[in-house]
Amino acid sequence: MKSRIALAVRRWTIIGLLVALFSGPLVSALFTVLRIPLTAQNVLFQTAILLACAAFLLFIIRRKERLGWDSVGLQRPPLGNTAIWVVVTFAGVLVALAMAFALIKLFHLPVGSMDSQALAALPKWVLLVAIIRAGFIEELFCRGYAIERLHSLTGSLILAAGIPLFIFAVLHYRQGWPGIIVALLTGAVLTAVYIYKRNLWVTITVHFVVDFILLVPLLAAKH
Repeated sequence: MKSRIALAVRRWTIIGLLVALFSGPLVSALFTVLRIPLTAQNVLFQTAILLACAAFLLFIIRRKERLGWDSVGLQRPPLGNTAIWVVVTFAGVLVALAMAFALIKLFHLPVGSMDSQALAALPKWVLLVAIIRAGFIEELFCRGYAIERLHSLTGSLILAAGIPLFIFAVLHYRQGWPGIIVALLTGAVLTAVYIYKRNLWVTITVHFVVDFILLVPLLAAKH
């Protein structure tokens, strides 16, 4: 009986991993293949789809795996320690950004995104919604859930860290090689901090802050 229960839980964990690792890329690819324009309405529609995927993943964690929020780093955080690690992580991400931009300059890679003009046309509040969505969902999918469950299934921390990091970097393909490099190096810092602290609130906060800072020029241009 226990083996059957364990097998059922394992199946749900695999389903959860499929959601965490591939729902983002699939939604992005679907919008690209169907040539759905990046309008405010479509950004909100994409956000709704990804939030539904996140809700399904949270349902799997609580109802099917019967695990607590701490199993994905979403336990109630100690505020003081969390604040300290947000600052430490942010500093690490700044170093990663400096390294990424140095590589981009060294190899003379063209900076820009396929969506630059469309993003510039979006209202500020829609951009903020997109930033908040990315901060929470990408960290839940690629850090909290994927790392914990891959480590549990494979026993390899290298695979558990490397596979989601690779997918996280590739998710930024619409920003070209510069976007992939930035995502890879900054994602490596976020991955290392999550593995060390198992506190997803740290990486969510830093992810949001960094995305916001990178979009400041775009937001300022709307004045």
